[in-house]
Amino acid sequence: MSRRRQIYEGKAKILYEGPEPGTIIQYFKDDATAFNAQKKGTIQGKGVINNRISEYVFTRLSHIGIPTHFIKRLNMREQLVRQVEIVPIEVLVRNVAAGSLSKRLGIPEGEPLPHTLIQYCFKDDALGDPLISEEEIACFGWATNEEMQDISSMAIRINDFLSGMFAAVNIRLIDFKLEFGRLWDGDYNRIILADEISPDGCRLWDMTTGEKLDKDRFRRDLGGEEEAYQEVARRLGLLDSDNGPSEVLDLSAHRKLRGK
Repeated sequence: MSRRRQIYEGKAKILYEGPEPGTIIQYFKDDATAFNAQKKGTIQGKGVINNRISEYVFTRLSHIGIPTHFIKRLNMREQLVRQVEIVPIEVLVRNVAAGSLSKRLGIPEGEPLPHTLIQYCFKDDALGDPLISEEEIACFGWATNEEMQDISSMAIRINDFLSGMFAAVNIRLIDFKLEFGRLWDGDYNRIILADEISPDGCRLWDMTTGEKLDKDRFRRDLGGEEEAYQEVARRLGLLDSDNGPSEVLDLSAHRKLRGK
């Protein structure tokens, strides 16, 4: 498919004009950032893995009735998605204390929370995506009460499903980030899941060893980022197709996998 006009480039993806009105081509990069882009690097093959994992997760979520922007994967690094108006709120879903929550409140990392915690951040890189309250969201009109009800309801359903999906492959879902968008039809809109779900935006720990299988390996200079991302894909069955891993990974990542 011929590439069209670039619309936007973010830290992990590039968005291009889609082939039909109301569509966008989402390209997954290998770039890795942390601490609000203060730390930058590259995880070889990350974009390929994240594209495939996000496709798999969004497809499975659609099967349980979660509306998403995903249409289809186009190739190893690109997928076709519906064009939406992104709600300027990041939704954090936490099951276990980790990261900024542990640091801010002094809760030992790895301690299970009494119940699932949903937090909201204002999407603004210049401000460092600060935590915000539902009252602030309503006050500044970032989302309506009805939209927030849809968002929180979907977040809980997504968490329940993903926790079970990952547990089935011996991975503990610690926390993750979601983004939602407004899909417009004339004057009417509905809230749907957007962006991606991958090891970039999830904390995933091996249930037996506690080994981190996500971007914390990059954030904390633990090494083994490529192998960790590949391991998540392998456990989900995404590197075991009949035609082999070359359909999923680019050649460089394939060589690394074969050399393990």
